[in-house]
Amino acid sequence: MASSAKDNMQKKISARKRSFTVSIAHKLVLSFLLISIITNVIFTITGIQLMANRIVAEAQERVRNDLNAAREIYLGEARHINDVVRLNARRPITQDALLSGTTIVIVDDLINVRQSEGLDILTLTDEFGDVVLRTNAPYNLGDNLAQDEVINAVMKTKQTVMTTTIFSGEKLLLETPDLAEKAHFNLIDTPMARPLDKKEETSGMMLVSASPVFDSEQNLIGILYGGILLNKDFNIVDKIKQTVFQDLVYKGKDIGTATIFQDDVRIATNVFNVNGSRAIGTRIAEDVYNQVVVQGEPWIGRAYVVNDWYITAYEPIRNITVAVIGILYVGILEQKYVDIRNQAEITFLIISIISVFFSIGLAYLLSRSISVPVHKLVVASKELANGNLDVKVEKTSNDEIGVLADAYNAMATALRERDEQLKEFTRKKFMESERLALIGQLAANVAHELNNPLQGIVTYSHLLLERSSIDDPIKQTLQKIVVQANRSRDIIRGLLDFSRQRKPDKTLSNINNLLNESVSFLENQALMQNVQIITQLGNDLPSVVIDPSQVQRVFINMIVNAAEAMNGNGQLTVSTKRDAVGGCIEISFTDTGMGIKEENLEKIFDPFFTTKETGHGVGLGLAISFGIIKEHEGTISVESEVGKGTTFIVRLPIYVAQSGVENGH
Repeated sequence: MASSAKDNMQKKISARKRSFTVSIAHKLVLSFLLISIITNVIFTITGIQLMANRIVAEAQERVRNDLNAAREIYLGEARHINDVVRLNARRPITQDALLSGTTIVIVDDLINVRQSEGLDILTLTDEFGDVVLRTNAPYNLGDNLAQDEVINAVMKTKQTVMTTTIFSGEKLLLETPDLAEKAHFNLIDTPMARPLDKKEETSGMMLVSASPVFDSEQNLIGILYGGILLNKDFNIVDKIKQTVFQDLVYKGKDIGTATIFQDDVRIATNVFNVNGSRAIGTRIAEDVYNQVVVQGEPWIGRAYVVNDWYITAYEPIRNITVAVIGILYVGILEQKYVDIRNQAEITFLIISIISVFFSIGLAYLLSRSISVPVHKLVVASKELANGNLDVKVEKTSNDEIGVLADAYNAMATALRERDEQLKEFTRKKFMESERLALIGQLAANVAHELNNPLQGIVTYSHLLLERSSIDDPIKQTLQKIVVQANRSRDIIRGLLDFSRQRKPDKTLSNINNLLNESVSFLENQALMQNVQIITQLGNDLPSVVIDPSQVQRVFINMIVNAAEAMNGNGQLTVSTKRDAVGGCIEISFTDTGMGIKEENLEKIFDPFFTTKETGHGVGLGLAISFGIIKEHEGTISVESEVGKGTTFIVRLPIYVAQSGVENGH
């Protein structure tokens, strides 16, 4: 019986255990669910923290950029003042007034400048800093501003200075009581500001520029000093607010604010008190003051501003001696970013739960939305690279992919238009080249055909001239025929030479030897009998790769032209030297002739242009010479003074790129 009872008890215990047994499938489901929950909680908390940090970082980055924009607006106002002062300091009327000592003649003019340009002061001093004209108080003169840091800097450097400076109440009162009144205000107790015994502010912070006034010999004769008082001047801070923050409002408060501080006191701001007035006279938090003013370092971060928290950016405003005298501030209302963070956290929680179930399908859909248009762009780009400029990409969205599609289509259109323009340009150039070649060939043919009958005219006119007696009345007519026929023959010969210019047959040659040969060839001619030729040839000239016959033709032409310019009586100096800097050899031909008029200097290398009398040249010699030197990659220049002579300078390169040969080696 006992054994049977024991067996029954064990059976009951085993049955109870079996009733609490969990299947493996349930364990796997529960395990996966537990892992998913733990993982999701960890990632959610981490994501929320990262997102919150990112929101703060974005806010700080934005306010840093906003500060950069605010600084540009501040400096833009400073540059405007600088331009006004500098331009008026250089006006002749200002210089004349200082030199004559009668500044009364420009009072009305400078007052009009001050008023029209929105300046608060515009003052003129002499070179010693004594005030000779105040546009605010024309009869309040004689005080000395030499100790003013801005005036003193201009006196030392004699350059225009632009800076921010502090004007004492006394200096403002000298200008006008209105400025002194504008700068004066009582200091207001502000939470978190540093302790301060001073209860009021009488000095003012000014954005100023001072520019020297010079006489005609650039001697300093005075200084023009102008600027605006920043105290209670809301133009700059409101312009920053409108430009940077676009006057946006969040829950009845301005999203963005801007302030200019004098030391730690707000002197111009669009931060408002609780009663709706501008927070003029309130002060900056002590920790911000210590970093920005005391240490001279910018501040980017969270700060308490008058009555609310802002994401802020502060940077020091320095005077001309680089001392910190104020602060430029911009700030974004923190509440907006707090609300964004809270909303983002809630949204993130919801999205995190849903994303567990839909992430795979959503990722697939998102990837399709990006990869399909990108693939189309890739295909179109390959088509474009293969020369198909008509391919287009259909715009399927208004996001960056859509912008990229528009940019691609615009690029393809631009390339197609440029391709068409290039084809049209090439066609026109080709037609122009063919037309010029045809004209050149026609000119050469016409010249050749005219040359034979002209030769007969010249020959028979000479025979008739020889048969005529000295007193024969027909002789003068025959002489005219001979002169004009010879002139026509020379024109045709020059035209043929000009049209038949051949490519140079280059070889290594010595310039000095060519010049000596040219001088020897010409020195016994009648034209050269009374011309003294002086040669000054450099000894360090390398040999150069040229066509010696063509270059010698240029030298002979230069020498003959010089002799004709001197009427066969004068001095011709021929010199050579190596220009190591320019990488060339210079050959100069300097005569003592009558020179060339300035209006003719630009025409002397034009075909058929000549200043010689009729029958003495056809105007092709210099044009041919110019073409020869150009074929050698050189240059010909001319310097001339009427009545004193002319110098032609031929420059031949030591290195010739086309041949790949370096002259002199």
